Amino acid sequence: MALPSPAGGYSVRLPSSHYRPLLHPKSLFNLLNPNNLRNPRFSRNRCFSVRPLRRKPLASDRFSRLLTSDEEGLVGESFLEAIEELERMVRDPSDVLAEMTDRLSARELQLVLVYFAQEGRDSYCALEVFDWLRRENRVDGETMELMVSIACGWIQRIIGGEHEVDDVVGLLNEMDCVGLEPGFSMVEKVVSLYWDRGKKEEAVVFVKNVMGRGGVGVYGPKDGGENGRGGAVGYIAWKMMVDGNYIGAVKMVIEFKESGLKPDVYSYLIALTSLVKEQKELSKALRRLKGSLKAGKIDKLDGESISHINNYQSELIRYAACLSEWAIEEGNTRISSVVYERLLAMYACAGFGLEAERQIWQMKLLGKEPDKELYDAVLATCASQNEVSAVHRLLAGIEDRNAEHRKKSLSWLLRGYLKGGYYLDASETLVKMLDLGLCPEYIDRAAVLEGLRKIIRVSGNIQPYIKLCKYLYDGDLIGPCLVYMYIKRYKLWIICSFGPALNNSSTGQQWFHITRYMLCNDIHFIIQDSEN
Repeated sequence: MALPSPAGGYSVRLPSSHYRPLLHPKSLFNLLNPNNLRNPRFSRNRCFSVRPLRRKPLASDRFSRLLTSDEEGLVGESFLEAIEELERMVRDPSDVLAEMTDRLSARELQLVLVYFAQEGRDSYCALEVFDWLRRENRVDGETMELMVSIACGWIQRIIGGEHEVDDVVGLLNEMDCVGLEPGFSMVEKVVSLYWDRGKKEEAVVFVKNVMGRGGVGVYGPKDGGENGRGGAVGYIAWKMMVDGNYIGAVKMVIEFKESGLKPDVYSYLIALTSLVKEQKELSKALRRLKGSLKAGKIDKLDGESISHINNYQSELIRYAACLSEWAIEEGNTRISSVVYERLLAMYACAGFGLEAERQIWQMKLLGKEPDKELYDAVLATCASQNEVSAVHRLLAGIEDRNAEHRKKSLSWLLRGYLKGGYYLDASETLVKMLDLGLCPEYIDRAAVLEGLRKIIRVSGNIQPYIKLCKYLYDGDLIGPCLVYMYIKRYKLWIICSFGPALNNSSTGQQWFHITRYMLCNDIHFIIQDSEN
């Protein structure tokens, strides 16, 4: 029997024959107290209980809530007689109640339920009484709520004690047999009770057992429920994700699927969300690692460490491929669009530009527009990897955006080129923004100029730098400036100026100060910017 162990010993009888085959003997005999066991053959042979018949006090918290002071005097002898007959176990509860049905009020029948639901009473009798009420069509909303509350109390005591998971599953099946029909909300409550007590492994085992046996609602609403958590598997995965155990949630959903237990489709979406979060954590860790390497805080990584990082990244991608495939196979168009959205975020965080771009077009084919920030992040990723065709395709997708959003997208493109070291492409993007009347941010302009100076150091080509300076000056984004070039071989200075007259002849005051000094082979460059 999957009922909690009472403080005062057990008073348990077997249920009626119409649902006895669904009980689990292991759960039953683990919980029975041999000292208080009443042989079910007594009822068949019309023998009395092994316990002496005595009228026990009816006081309890639930009785106090159910029975008002005005009603206490209205509980008649019929109620007490019904209690006595049921405790004798001489006849089936259905026979006793059928004989007294005209003498018991609806409130007295509820009190019978509460009486036998108390610790130390015959808990099975409460189930049989409810079963009779259901078959007689005498279960109203209040009675159903009362019985559910009683069952929840049983479950809470089982989980709070040292009982096996099978005991909880057995109780849910017994509830199903008598018409309580425990649905997903009951399963969700059981999982929460386990989780709140730190029994997380037991919660997973419980869901496995329930799904394996069937008969109890383990699948949530078809629309994923109010919070989109789906059924029991999705709910546990969501719990794991909230706790920060991202990869644990992913592996659990995959394990359920591969063991043939058929998780609900929303559990795949929750697992994909967990994967995105895990990928973000991995990307953050890798950025911190690169920063430490660049700052010289740690030594260069060995081959084994690099291999571990790459293998873990590949493992996350494999998980994403499996989960997305299952979700698309079992879901509808709306599910598919959400899957592509999760994959887009996953690949964008991982820096897989072409794969992320593919998810964008998959979403568009299903009529769903991707998030603008994700779109821009993919554009920047493709730019940093110099995926020319992908960049052109993505740029075509921002033509219909307004000026503000187009500026933001082009700024992401520019930063992507800078990250990949493609400074000439970044300069062209900056010029394009100026031609469109979009003013680039100061930090972006400065970063592009710094990148072009790196080109001068390497190749000596100053044309891109001078061209961009002219564009910036024409756009009133920089003041007058001079570019000095000294050719050491010919002992020759060449000066390039942008802006009006460089000196104020009336005061003899110069408007310039040296900001950069660069050496390229035998050519020196001195760049002066206006103090204005």
